[in-house]
Amino acid sequence: MVTKSRGLLVLLLVALLVLAGCGGKDKTTSQGQPGEQKPAAKKFINIATGGTAGTYYPLGGAIAEILNKNVSGVSASAQSTGASVANVNMLKDGSVDLAFVQNDIAYYAANGTEMFQGKKVEGLKALATLYPETVQIVTLERSGIKNVGDLKGKRVAVGASGSGTEANARQILEAHGITYNDIKPLYLSFAEAANGLKDGSVDAAFVTAGFPTAAIQDIAAQHRVVLLTLSDEVVEKLTKKYPFYTRINIPAGTYPNQAKDVTAVAVRAMLVATDKMDSDLAYNITKAIFTNLERLQSAHAVGKQISKASATEGLSIPLHPGAEKFFKEK
Repeated sequence: MVTKSRGLLVLLLVALLVLAGCGGKDKTTSQGQPGEQKPAAKKFINIATGGTAGTYYPLGGAIAEILNKNVSGVSASAQSTGASVANVNMLKDGSVDLAFVQNDIAYYAANGTEMFQGKKVEGLKALATLYPETVQIVTLERSGIKNVGDLKGKRVAVGASGSGTEANARQILEAHGITYNDIKPLYLSFAEAANGLKDGSVDAAFVTAGFPTAAIQDIAAQHRVVLLTLSDEVVEKLTKKYPFYTRINIPAGTYPNQAKDVTAVAVRAMLVATDKMDSDLAYNITKAIFTNLERLQSAHAVGKQISKASATEGLSIPLHPGAEKFFKEK
């Protein structure tokens, strides 16, 4: 009897241990901590912007903040870059997930033209267009330059070599029947061009940026600035030949001593990803941005020009399916 009782007792103890083991598996993580669940992996989103003194950088920081607060499982950060052309290349090599890119640069990349001649970039997808980046042609009153035709023989800052601004300058000059053989082209950044205008080594400069532009405001604080206006004929010629250009007026008073509206053309800043981005993620990112526009408005003055209503205007590459889903919603 004692032997049988001991045998039953052993069996009961084994059964209890098995049950305890099964119950423990339900409440223990891979780290063995009772009652805890394994956390979901974070999705890191790198946002390529531009220089720290430009418009893209503060907007990129604001977008990172929006995503971190409103998209579950996302950890976003903005990084300073060489802007549009560099950003396309970073998207191509996968070092960033989201980037600010002018719509003309996106067009060149997707079609293998201009600075992307023979280097066509596949898979670029737009999440939205954001705001107009106006091609501003700046000179000083003392130069005596009244219109684009007067740039012949002058020292003209056309933007950094291979930049979007340089392409804009070349195209606008071409529409006036002017080539680089007719001017003295200077391949300078915005900051270099501004310094050149101030010290007299530059007669005029092309600046492609949202207005008011800090570099031009800086010049206007010390000198009487003149913005050159474009004729209706030239605007029509440009917008017909290049689908990414739109007509825009720079209102009087945008800069000190600017008495009249100035007619110009603009490209649009875009937020660009690639077809590697998951559609649900693209949807969530787009929704988070366009339901928190007040944060972009507080980050930079151009934030006031960003809206859902205009977010598909000026698209030069296909819209990402996830973003398209959001914009179709009412």
